Amino acid sequence: MTILPDPAASQALLIGAHDYESLAALPAVERNLAGLTRAFTDPELWGLPPTHCVALPQPSSAQDVLDTLNSVALRATDTLVVYYAGHGLIDPHSDELYLALPGSDQERLYSALPFEWVRRAILDPRIGARHKVVILDCCYSGRALTGGMSGTTQVVDHALIDGTSLMAASAKTRKALSPPGEEFTAFTGELITALTEGIVDGPSLLDMQTLYRHLYVTLAAKSRPLPQQGNRNTGGLIALARNRAHPTHRPQPPSRPAPKPRPAPKPRPAPKPPAPSPDRTPDTRGKEQPQATAPRQHATPEAARTDGQRHGGRSASVRTRTLAVVSAALLVAGVSTTLALLNGSHRESDGKSKGGVTEATYNAAVGHVLKPGGKKGGTLKFINAADADSWDPQRGYYGFVWNFARYYARQLVTYDPESKGVELTPDLATTKARISNDGRTYTYTLSKGATWEDGSPVTSKDIKYGIERLWAPDVISGGPSYLQQALDPDGTYRGPYKDTSPTGLKAIETPNPRTIVFKLPRANGDFEQMLAMVAASPVKRSQDTKAKYGLRPFSSGPYKFRSYSPGKSLELVRNPHWQPSSDPIRKALPDKISVTITNNQGSVDAALLKGSHDLALSPSKLGPLGRTAMLSDSDRNKNLDTPRSGFVRYAGFPQAVKPMGNIHCRRAVIHAADRRSLQTALGGRVTGGDLAPNLLPPGIKGADPTFDPYGVLKNGGKPNVAKARDELKACGRPDGFSTRIAVRNDRPPEVYAAEALQSALAKVGIKAEVEQFDGARSSDIVGVPAEVKRRGYGIVIAGWGADFPTGQAFWRPLVDSRLQPPSGSYNLAGVDSPAIDKLLAEAIAEPDPDKAGEAYEQINHKVADNAYYLPFVYEKYVSWRSPRLTDVQVSPAYGAYDYARLGVSGT
Repeated sequence: MTILPDPAASQALLIGAHDYESLAALPAVERNLAGLTRAFTDPELWGLPPTHCVALPQPSSAQDVLDTLNSVALRATDTLVVYYAGHGLIDPHSDELYLALPGSDQERLYSALPFEWVRRAILDPRIGARHKVVILDCCYSGRALTGGMSGTTQVVDHALIDGTSLMAASAKTRKALSPPGEEFTAFTGELITALTEGIVDGPSLLDMQTLYRHLYVTLAAKSRPLPQQGNRNTGGLIALARNRAHPTHRPQPPSRPAPKPRPAPKPRPAPKPPAPSPDRTPDTRGKEQPQATAPRQHATPEAARTDGQRHGGRSASVRTRTLAVVSAALLVAGVSTTLALLNGSHRESDGKSKGGVTEATYNAAVGHVLKPGGKKGGTLKFINAADADSWDPQRGYYGFVWNFARYYARQLVTYDPESKGVELTPDLATTKARISNDGRTYTYTLSKGATWEDGSPVTSKDIKYGIERLWAPDVISGGPSYLQQALDPDGTYRGPYKDTSPTGLKAIETPNPRTIVFKLPRANGDFEQMLAMVAASPVKRSQDTKAKYGLRPFSSGPYKFRSYSPGKSLELVRNPHWQPSSDPIRKALPDKISVTITNNQGSVDAALLKGSHDLALSPSKLGPLGRTAMLSDSDRNKNLDTPRSGFVRYAGFPQAVKPMGNIHCRRAVIHAADRRSLQTALGGRVTGGDLAPNLLPPGIKGADPTFDPYGVLKNGGKPNVAKARDELKACGRPDGFSTRIAVRNDRPPEVYAAEALQSALAKVGIKAEVEQFDGARSSDIVGVPAEVKRRGYGIVIAGWGADFPTGQAFWRPLVDSRLQPPSGSYNLAGVDSPAIDKLLAEAIAEPDPDKAGEAYEQINHKVADNAYYLPFVYEKYVSWRSPRLTDVQVSPAYGAYDYARLGVSGT
């Protein structure tokens, strides 16, 4: 819980060196100390007594600093804050960070103060402060987080108290900035502004984590050096001030009569954004440099999947889901550090052997099979912070469930693990479907030898019964609804628990135990994609425990349930009746497969770091601790991959909200958006994703990553202010307009993106107020067109990934006018285009994937031409694989490692 430290029991020491004998003067540093003193002692903010906020300008020596620090620290029992501003120097031999004093220079490092000495003084066990905060505003200050060649360890890792937080003004390889003509240095200036003016839409107390996020976005928007942060335990919750912009602390105007009710609230003017940063020449603390670019990734198509909660979309009468899945809050872990490490110390896998890649290197499992040819034996150990939504094949909707369930559930067809794309191949069936000329009848013959865990054969009736269970949402709620819509669009079938007739679902026929026939009311070229989902897995009627089936599914695959304790653990062991000759897909290398469920992301990261587990069940759920530790360790970062997730991050423009009904106003927003800033807010190129020039992500037929209608790639992601102003004139708003940006409050990267977009739009006169809403209520807030209009949401931040890798699964929820339910809608822009609907209908009925792809490509062009959506990035994520793993490959079909291939070796 965030609380404001007791000012009577807290102390702050502000150290600054602004005038030097041999280094360039930094006059802004002197003003930094004065500004922070005012902020910390302001009774409305924190209210430190003046005697508890000690400024130490121009310290004469290292002893002077350490003596003062010791004196101040010993008086603190609640919180100790230590701040330094000045030049940062690096020891060329040990790579350590030194804090420059007035008499210091690079040639006489002994005249400067090693940060290691400060660290030791702060962590002296005699100091009774429960919380400690270190803030460094100097060049190369990020080294305080990662240590140097001397082996200096992280401050946050050596803290012996409950909470420690360290914030640095720049990365370990970058200089800090003191812009000429500005009152404060770049970093401290934004910190003082945040403390004294508050953060709009921020919490009531400004804790270290909130301050870091705000500073990151604000400085990134100005193309200034990006801060770094490290927190130990509850360090991120240490507050330094009340949020003056929060309604709780905002000065209230005199009372007056309440206004008359209005049908809809008008957008409030947004707070004045940071002014555009003019061209400037910084002082000798360092020139501004562009952020380093990330290494090139393998151009591996990824299926539209998410590793965590899958957000499929169709009719809301069947299910409602949130609009997107985002990665963990990457900025909290220090995204710029991540980028620098990947840029400087990683290389793509180039050690191909005949069967794949034998050497573990960064991204070795993206586009390749790492360590192929693994042996049988051992225990494959998964760990995860969350349990499955259900292990029942017909109920599970999480991405990792669809991947993991293939250990114990088979399908008629599945994705070919040997394909570099997303090609289907037979599983339980002998061949892919025999399809009638009208595209409405699909016939399969089952292969011999497929058995249940009791040794009985898997039959066509078992497959039919498993699919029929999807029609019983009152008993086994959840799961995708594609098969219902394809086989029974009118909803006449009542499900196997209510309809006990021998016929069952009439659209599926089982003339004999090895033959199954599907008869569709209307042709659908993606029907086999639907059958490849685990929701189409067989279920043996005699073993169906209905709502409890997810506690102990009956296996048709190579493994069976041995034990399951919900929310705690799961163990699979070999199914002795599984016949490898009947299964061309599953390697079944491990003897056992275990899953540990912790309900705590930190413990997941710690287990992976320790080596006690092999893989996070949700591979993209590597937390801040894991990302930072693994990326900063050359022995560990070779076991990282950053594949595409198949998701695209974007903003939708609800046309019912004025002035977004005007195409030129929408185009103005698209041209004004700073895509680089948005990419940075979402985590940067490596951990956030590649710039998206159009909405359709790679890996889906019809996608063209070079289609760049708004010059995103051509301009390097920079905004086109001139075109934005031209479009504003064309829409009759030459001076701009006001609107609201809606963003979920439980997805920090999306909030950062909203703030970055707000800042960019302000430069062309578009005043966008960022309004956070309850993310758990996405379906009945931004999923309700009437509610979006009532709230005046002209821009909605979201994301989308298809449940199977085709244009139908991607486009229909976003642009099909026939799929606009009163709630749970994913068509945020309110697209209602007869031309697009016609193309969709033609593509869905087309059995040839390439021809269907041509129609989906045309839809992509029409969506771009009409400016319905503003794409941000094609999402990526950071994933860890244990060195023990063999046969490791990121599956384009699942957007994660192909679990069915994995083996383990060693201990």
